[in-house]
Amino acid sequence: MVGLMQAAARFEPEREVRFSTYAAWWIRSAMQDYILRNWSVVRTGTTAAQKSLFFNLRRLRAQIEGGSGGRLSEEGKRKIAEQLHVNVADVEAMEGRLSGSDQSLNATLTPDGEDTWQDFLADDRPTPDRIVEEERDSKIRSRWLHECLQELNEREQIIIRERRLREDGKTLEELGRRFGISKERVRQIEARALQKLRAALLKRIKDPAELELLEATP
Repeated sequence: MVGLMQAAARFEPEREVRFSTYAAWWIRSAMQDYILRNWSVVRTGTTAAQKSLFFNLRRLRAQIEGGSGGRLSEEGKRKIAEQLHVNVADVEAMEGRLSGSDQSLNATLTPDGEDTWQDFLADDRPTPDRIVEEERDSKIRSRWLHECLQELNEREQIIIRERRLREDGKTLEELGRRFGISKERVRQIEARALQKLRAALLKRIKDPAELELLEATP
């Protein structure tokens, strides 16, 4: 409820992003805060480094050393310390605390037993602001692409859509059969169309920072 209220207070409808998408991050953040307040291991140290270790140590340990269940190797401690920008001593201390007799990670948070403490530990998802930026950028790219495609002739549009804008893109040979031309000719038309598209996109750039948006376009 707290996370939902925070999302509602900060939500800006004019930014054209779904409220459910925006709220998800805040709800999860509120759950993590709840865990921090109720897990005795964390109350012994609440610095940013210790919180980062608490929420990420198990995930990074699994990535680096697998599910062996034993103590971290010296190399594993060093890698985790580097990734989280903490001291090796901090990693060792948190490992010791988490392996103690504190509340089980499998303990449930809800009466139905579906959500456990560990479900809310690591969170690598983007922040709400980043979500808004990504959705905005995606809409800008889509609008630009739609406008620029109109500058291509019909055959060029079809080739670009079939080759670049579909998950199951057509092969040069398939399009060659469709148009009654060689696959090499299709490749040439595609290359020329891509050049025309990029030139048209560049004309729409008003701010140098917008050049980054072109990275996700054909």
